[in-house]
Amino acid sequence: MSLEENWEMKPLDDDNGHTGVVRSVSFSHDGTKIVSGSDDTTVKVWDAISGSVLKTLEGHTDIVYSVSFSPKDLQIVSGSADRSVMLWDVVSTVNKKLHKHTSPVSSVSFSPNGKIILSSDWFGNIKLWLIEAMVFMNTLTTNVGIVNSVSYMGLDEHTIVFGCGDNTVRVGDAFTGTLLKPLEGHTNQVTSVSFSPDGAKIVSGSGDKTVKVWDAISGLELKTLVGHTDIVYSVSFSPDGAKIVSGSADKTVKVWDANTGTLLNTLKGHTDIVYSVSFSPNDRRIVSCGDKIILWDLKENEVNPIEGGMRLTRKRVNRKMYRNKLKKSHGKKNSKKRVRKTKKHR
Repeated sequence: MSLEENWEMKPLDDDNGHTGVVRSVSFSHDGTKIVSGSDDTTVKVWDAISGSVLKTLEGHTDIVYSVSFSPKDLQIVSGSADRSVMLWDVVSTVNKKLHKHTSPVSSVSFSPNGKIILSSDWFGNIKLWLIEAMVFMNTLTTNVGIVNSVSYMGLDEHTIVFGCGDNTVRVGDAFTGTLLKPLEGHTNQVTSVSFSPDGAKIVSGSGDKTVKVWDAISGLELKTLVGHTDIVYSVSFSPDGAKIVSGSADKTVKVWDANTGTLLNTLKGHTDIVYSVSFSPNDRRIVSCGDKIILWDLKENEVNPIEGGMRLTRKRVNRKMYRNKLKKSHGKKNSKKRVRKTKKHR
């Protein structure tokens, strides 16, 4: 029996779904809903059990590249090629549009406490927004070309990781703008990045067709996961930190052992580029999108290749180590030079 048979494929409701390519998907933190953003300019909220559309959120005027639920699942943030960030109330669907970006918004994320929105754009700027007052806080100018993906480190409100157009992964302080030495190893744009749940590791996907795992403290490259045959657009750790999921332009979703780098599953069901992938909170479901949105359910009779083997330990990362390292790095804030627009892999 092939490994793919351990996962059951369930496409979401096509009749009421998006009318364009779907660029981003994410589970709610309670696992009951899915949010998606599309080329059709809309954001949709789905029932994760039935696969039906619950709400369609309209307000953007161009491609929606990134979507995410707030920590308490009461709000949704979306970023668009119309250069705006929108904050939506999940119940009332009331929205507020934030304008400060001067190029398409590539990635959006809530801070762990849900009080701040982080957004990145094609000009290499990362912006912070205070949600309660709905005010712009700060801009981190990275000087790395396009910033394709940005994410917070676990429960740390300061430390962020972002994937860059100069082929590097960067770690920095969102408030001071201090950056650590870049993580170098990819040979093409870094399209997606994410911290492991314990903050000890970083996973990155790239236009060079590889997935890399890094030590978040030392910056050392731990593993290179080879298997995709085209651009890797999206990567994410499972909530227990034991697995990594990746989505690629080769039309596949792959599941990897986060410790050993072993390929566990190749999930085939898409007929075009897979732009975004995400694990459910219980680790037993994956959602992926591109030509359509597909839910993958891990069957009860799965033969787990890593059963009885080593699994990631949920050790606590000393946040002061990051702060001290960030303070020593560069010594001063990076100069804020204007960067040139870099064409994004889309």
